[in-house]
Amino acid sequence: MDLQLKGKRAIVTGSTVGIGLAIAVELAREGASVVINGRTQERVDKAVKAVGPKASGFVGELSTPSAAAATLIAKYPDVEILINNLGIYESWQWIWQVNVKSGIRLSRHYLPRMIAARWGRILFVSSESDVRIPAKTIHYGITKTAQVALARSMAETTAGTGVTVNSVLVRPTKSEGMDELLSFMARQIDVDAAAVEHDYFAHGFPSSLLKRFIEPDPLAHLVVYLSSPLSSATNGAALRVDGGVIRSIL
Repeated sequence: MDLQLKGKRAIVTGSTVGIGLAIAVELAREGASVVINGRTQERVDKAVKAVGPKASGFVGELSTPSAAAATLIAKYPDVEILINNLGIYESWQWIWQVNVKSGIRLSRHYLPRMIAARWGRILFVSSESDVRIPAKTIHYGITKTAQVALARSMAETTAGTGVTVNSVLVRPTKSEGMDELLSFMARQIDVDAAAVEHDYFAHGFPSSLLKRFIEPDPLAHLVVYLSSPLSSATNGAALRVDGGVIRSIL
């Protein structure tokens, strides 16, 4: 299927590994030019090489206004697609700056320009934790709830235009960090990683219908579709790619 993304430019924040990198790869495969973002030159260069000739890199800490407004926006003042993927699990103040305010800062610049151009896509990579806020990481869940509310509120301003704003609810996702954690836990109790993963879902995500971690690629496929002209009827939505963890139908 041709997603009609040739000639479009996209920014994917936090895109040197995991979901962000998978999204960047898929956008480039569909013909979009992609700006890769990360905190270090080494990781950005590695990701740009992985994505290919359609990729360019931006090294910057987007939790601060100066990196977002004075640098990234100055270098790329106009894009058609903004994927707010950057996210962390850290302290209350820091997590709010990264997970929520980085997306606000970029969206405040790009959304009016998209509306003026009569086409654009903004997506927030959120989490099922916005609905099922975990007791041990309340601060993370609150930021994900804020992302979904922000996306819906922004979508209200796009009525009658060719611009859409949506959020995607992901988790539990396979990542480098999770692989390392599972291997570490397996060594501690002298079992294999598969057994630890089974136990993880039995106790941590008992409602999961997949009963396994989700690879980044299926998540990226939905995000890239939502970035395309083919998704024009989907606006202000929170779409789930959580393996069935959330049990409610609404």
